[in-house]
Amino acid sequence: MARGRFIALEGGEGSGKSTQAQMLVDSLVARGLDVDLTREPGGTPGAEAIRALLLDPPGEGWGPEAEALLFAAARSDHVARLIRPALESGRWVVCDRFVDSSRAYQGGAGGVGDEAVQALHRIGSGGLRPDLVLLISVDPATVASRLRQRDGASSDAIGGRGEAYHAAVAQTFAAMASADPEGFAIVDGNGTPAQVHERIMAVIAPFLDEAS
Repeated sequence: MARGRFIALEGGEGSGKSTQAQMLVDSLVARGLDVDLTREPGGTPGAEAIRALLLDPPGEGWGPEAEALLFAAARSDHVARLIRPALESGRWVVCDRFVDSSRAYQGGAGGVGDEAVQALHRIGSGGLRPDLVLLISVDPATVASRLRQRDGASSDAIGGRGEAYHAAVAQTFAAMASADPEGFAIVDGNGTPAQVHERIMAVIAPFLDEAS
């Protein structure tokens, strides 16, 4: 049995990742593929429990180092219990965020450093990489508008951080994509959801050709 494909969608807050992940899964299923849609942090009961701790933290919240450790722990469970078994059974996995979010948020903006985040990923998840990372890029004005509509005056502990933090996240994502052009595809996230979805389907066309 052929191994399934693993596609991760990445980007900053308000980039439309979750919408595009669902649209991608719907299109893949319509083509007769077996697909699991999942997210990070989360995807398994244990990882979802850690997600609650991260996005609605107790007390004063987590420092960047503790945050990186919690994300790595959630990912380890997610990979072991959902992602690897699905891929090995021939299923495709579409994930709303994966390790590159930790590299951008905790490693870059949080100052933990890329090597530390990747070391945790090697320990916890065997260094598993997606077959392709779709990095959705959206202009700041559009992001601000989307976040106002989505969150109003409230946001989670990570999404609600300051402008400088999220600018550092965006810069780190861009640097990662530039350093690994074969592993990343930058997708223009401006426009309607249907327009963005069409761009994504064009990017993954070679994978679909292989699967047909």
